[in-house]
Amino acid sequence: MPNPRPTSAEIDLQAFRFNLDQIKRLIGPERGILAVIKANAYGHGAARIGRVLMQEGVGHLGVATVEEGAALRRAGLNAVITVLGGVFPEQHDQLIEHDLTPVLYNLTWAEALSKTAAGTGTRRSVQIKVDTGMGRVGFALEEAEQAVAQIAEMPGLELTGVLSHFADADLQDQAFTDRQLRRFVELEERISKQGIQVPFWHLSNSAAVMNFPGAFFNMVRPGIMLYGYPPSESFAGKVPLKPVLSWRTRIIHLKEVPPGTRLSYGGTFVTRRRSRIATLPVGYADGYPRRLSNRAEVLVGGRRAPVVGTVTMDMILVDVTDIDSAALGDRATLIGQDGAEKITAWDLGRWSETIAYEILCAIGARVPRHYLE
Repeated sequence: MPNPRPTSAEIDLQAFRFNLDQIKRLIGPERGILAVIKANAYGHGAARIGRVLMQEGVGHLGVATVEEGAALRRAGLNAVITVLGGVFPEQHDQLIEHDLTPVLYNLTWAEALSKTAAGTGTRRSVQIKVDTGMGRVGFALEEAEQAVAQIAEMPGLELTGVLSHFADADLQDQAFTDRQLRRFVELEERISKQGIQVPFWHLSNSAAVMNFPGAFFNMVRPGIMLYGYPPSESFAGKVPLKPVLSWRTRIIHLKEVPPGTRLSYGGTFVTRRRSRIATLPVGYADGYPRRLSNRAEVLVGGRRAPVVGTVTMDMILVDVTDIDSAALGDRATLIGQDGAEKITAWDLGRWSETIAYEILCAIGARVPRHYLE
């Protein structure tokens, strides 16, 4: 039985496959893909998206936490699952139980994992992160070569990859990205000269996949472009992509109000004319940002209607005075296409002074996902 809740997200799996095909076309068949499906696949549903990826021949998935990886195992996914965000020692048992690959970036915790893994008589696949300029986590460049050599020899551990992360690959100025790439190439050369075998080297996020073929190495790590969006608006049109998620709701209440009517908390919007105001059952508890108050638009009947008043926890108001056809129960599109008009996650990001990533990831669990084949 379909979920009767009027607010839902539609996930177009054909569009997702199209985007994946664009990545494969760019990188060629000789390179692997570690598909990033952390944060519930950027709000699209990690288990279902993971299954589609595996059906399409992608056997490496990236998550942020042990808990995300464990959830994918419980959903029956048998891909190689890499925990990109790091693992605390108290999570090592869970890591081993669910056969997850951690990313290591300090020797103390690497030694702790080695001890735990060796004690179980298993060899744990691990990857090593190097900080080439992002500044979050990773071995410093001056210690990275020795760290790779040490971890490669630790009992119970099997080194399967070395990675880093671009900081500015989505910017017009490529100087810092070029510097990071040179550092990673030099490290790979030094490690290779030591005779240490590392199956996968990967650095390229979506921006690099779209713009830096010299950074592909033998694996790439796309995220946002899988879901149909460029990493920044400056990349729009560089690679054909199809947004995968549409977010829709329905008009739950419709009323006419006179000029001078205050709307929503704080009366931040006051009507200047006789107005028709539609109430939509979606709010910041669903992931619709409060910053969209008096800034955003939705689509009703293929036309744009402004959001008026403060976005509340469960509802928003839109002005449909100029849309004569608007009626109780009509569909309203928050993200997606309606007729010739379209609203994207980048539009919501711009209106709320953030980025498309945050908009997609924030769509809440109480918004059901419906998958369209």
